Amino acid sequence: MNTAQGSVALDVASLPRSAFGQRSVMWWATMCMIAIEGTAFALAITSYLYLKGRTPTWPPAMLPPALLWGTINLVVLLVSAWPNQLAKNAAERFDLRGVRIWMAVALAFALAFNMIRFLEFGALNVRWDVNAYGSVTWFLLGLHTVHVLTDFLDSSVLAAVMFFGRVDEQRFVDVSENALYWYFVVISWLPIYAVIYLAPRVA
Repeated sequence: MNTAQGSVALDVASLPRSAFGQRSVMWWATMCMIAIEGTAFALAITSYLYLKGRTPTWPPAMLPPALLWGTINLVVLLVSAWPNQLAKNAAERFDLRGVRIWMAVALAFALAFNMIRFLEFGALNVRWDVNAYGSVTWFLLGLHTVHVLTDFLDSSVLAAVMFFGRVDEQRFVDVSENALYWYFVVISWLPIYAVIYLAPRVA
C-alpha cells in the first residue's frame, strides 16, 4: 500500500499468525534449549566416564544399581513417545479433541515415570555423599529428573489451557513443540540409563 510519503509498504495482514516446525519461533527456541541442555547432559556423562576411568574398581566397594526400576522406567518412557506423537499429530491437524485425549494419556505416562523415578533413587545402592561415584550417579539421575519434572509441570499447564482456556492456533503450535521437547527427554534417558545401570557392570 502507499504511505503518506509516497513509499511502498508491504501488507502482511494476510500472512498466518502461527506456523509449525522450522517456520515457528517456538521451534527454534525449543531447539536452542535442547542444544544447551543436551550439552549439560553430555558434560555430566563425560564426568562420570572420567571418574570411572580413573578408578580401578567401579563402583568402588559396593553393588551396582539394581536394574528393576530403572529398566521399568526405560520402558515407560519409550512407550510414552506413542501418545506424545499422537498429541503432536492432532495439534498439527488443529484437532482439539485429539489433543486433549492424547495429552492426558501422555501426562499419565509422565506421572507414572516420575513416581517410579523416586523408587530408582532408593535402588542406586549408594548415597550421594559417600564418594565421587555416589555423587556423580545421583547428579546424573537428578539432572534428568529435573527435566522430566519441569516438562511434566509445563505439559500440565498446557493441557489445562487446552481443556479450559482460550484455544487459538498458537496453542496448537505450543502442543507440537512441547511434544518435540518430550522426545528430547526420552532420547536423553537412553545414554544416561546406559551409564548409570550398564557401565558399572562393564569391566
